[in-house]
Amino acid sequence: MRALVTGASGFVGRHLVEHLAANGHTATAAGGPHDAEEMLPIDLRDIDSLHAALDLARPGAVFHLAAQAFVPRSIEDPTETYATNVVGTANLLQALREHRRRSGTNVRLVFVSSAEVYGAQPSHAMPLTETLAPNPVNPYAASKAAAEAIVLGEVRSLGVDAVITRAFNHIGPGQNERFAVPAFATQLAAIAAGGDPVMLVGNLEAKRDFLDVRDVVAAYAALAQHGKSGEIYNVCSGTAASMRDILSELIRIAHVPVEVREDPARMRPADVPLLYGSNAKLREATDWVPAIPLRATLQDVYREAQMRPLRHG
Repeated sequence: MRALVTGASGFVGRHLVEHLAANGHTATAAGGPHDAEEMLPIDLRDIDSLHAALDLARPGAVFHLAAQAFVPRSIEDPTETYATNVVGTANLLQALREHRRRSGTNVRLVFVSSAEVYGAQPSHAMPLTETLAPNPVNPYAASKAAAEAIVLGEVRSLGVDAVITRAFNHIGPGQNERFAVPAFATQLAAIAAGGDPVMLVGNLEAKRDFLDVRDVVAAYAALAQHGKSGEIYNVCSGTAASMRDILSELIRIAHVPVEVREDPARMRPADVPLLYGSNAKLREATDWVPAIPLRATLQDVYREAQMRPLRHG
């Protein structure tokens, strides 16, 4: 498979490019104008840059990961998030349609959405399935729900070949410290190195469905080859763990005494208390199963946090 990966400089994008290459596929990494020189530069606001990327990569599949994916930032600046995630996706779809007219190739789009689109759901609705109507509770979730609707509309009326993934929480090496799990690990590594043994945290009662990012990208690659066009697939473990459980496991891994304090600045104004999904549809379509246990993922995250001061020092 020849693939073009947008957002290839991001947390998931880097792992996806590595996974594709390791499994015999040809992956062209596309990033923004300030990313590494070896990446193909694209701008989701510039159709010409998208045409150029498609012409150079000649992909059979495009994995669209480029997005503004940080929920707090979406709350601070919703319009920026909508411009990137909604209008940017519409521009990519236009480029794909025009590429099909010029080349005769109907490139498959794997549109990476998010389980955030489900929003607040009652506990009896768990595990969430793909037939459940979106109920977004923040601008990021709203942007992904809107982009999903655009993709599905073009599949049904314009002949676009696309599958949609709704990934639940994914963690692993390389994730930005703005996110909760690497932030926990970074604080613990600093404590282990002799720092103040006080940890500042947000809502620890929220329960989420966690997957290792390396299992997530394996699912994306499988869906590019075996997913059905016009379908949505949850990418999840099928179980929920609380943020308190995650923090407790990281504390055990770090093996340091800590004092945990809630920080109001780290609380979301609209936090979903429980979210986990069913991966039955994904497994049926691809035979995918998660391979990396949660503890192993957390060990990798903490090990990376321990190395970070040395890398930046």
